[in-house]
Amino acid sequence: MRLSFPGLPLSLKIGTMYGKHLCRLHKKPFIPIHHMEAHALTARMHDKSIQFPFLVLLISGGHCLVAVAEKVDKFLLLGEGLDDAPGEAFDKMARRMKLKNLPEYSELCGGRAIELAATKANNPLQYKFTIPLLQYKDCNFSLSGVKNQLLLQLVKEEQEQKVPADGVIPGVNNMCAGFQLVVTRHLCHRVQRAMEYVTRKGIIPPDKQTLVVSGGAACNNFIATGLQIVCDELGYKMVRPPPKLCTDNGVMIAWNGVERWKENIGVLEDFEDVDIEKSSPLGESLIEDVTKENISCKWVRLRKLNLPQSEWNEKSD
Repeated sequence: MRLSFPGLPLSLKIGTMYGKHLCRLHKKPFIPIHHMEAHALTARMHDKSIQFPFLVLLISGGHCLVAVAEKVDKFLLLGEGLDDAPGEAFDKMARRMKLKNLPEYSELCGGRAIELAATKANNPLQYKFTIPLLQYKDCNFSLSGVKNQLLLQLVKEEQEQKVPADGVIPGVNNMCAGFQLVVTRHLCHRVQRAMEYVTRKGIIPPDKQTLVVSGGAACNNFIATGLQIVCDELGYKMVRPPPKLCTDNGVMIAWNGVERWKENIGVLEDFEDVDIEKSSPLGESLIEDVTKENISCKWVRLRKLNLPQSEWNEKSD
């Protein structure tokens, strides 16, 4: 039996109790599963060539982190979200921009609506966004400031254009494109530093340089393209599970159970004391060590994202 945690306490509590009941009834072992570990390892079901250790970026509605998967049950956390996760930021900003009021986006989730609207932009640089945390030489993530930048520009535009309460600003496609771009660049920056850190520390051998990108926001093809450019530049293979396996699903939990069963890790015959955890960080944190390394990066230029040449006057941090 498999248990996914952390999550909604009441749901997990009931699931745990019922799972234990089934294990007792059928005389089966109990296998607790960490939700984020399950996301990280799903790609190994999709691509059998992925070997430990590998780098993993998990981006969803509730999580944003970059880590090294060393074994089925051993992870090294290099950076984590300090506030809003990408999926949450996309959903909230899509709702505030009132994309649901446009027929073509009315049945789409916020992230998908922003991605589609961005493809219709004629000037992705119309609205100005500052990439977060450039002055911090770590691998942590933050999107609250970018959200505020969007909100300030959106309110100003609505007032200047006298947009009605249920209306959408004329430049909404460009705003979506600019927001998606700055989120992508932020993710790429933090992942690039993570790659340079593990190289400096010798954590991932040159012949195993793989980046797994998973979680609901990994379905965003624009973000994936940006990450692919970074991978190509730094000699990494990028693996992204199919969209149906990127979002929360039972298959990823089952697969993690299979991985643990094969390695005989966390397969419990005595499971009466097992319970859910309110907080369950992923693996061993190396965040302080990443900061101490003080790694300056010459940022990979995301030229293939087809933006104006003036956009690429980036410097090392």
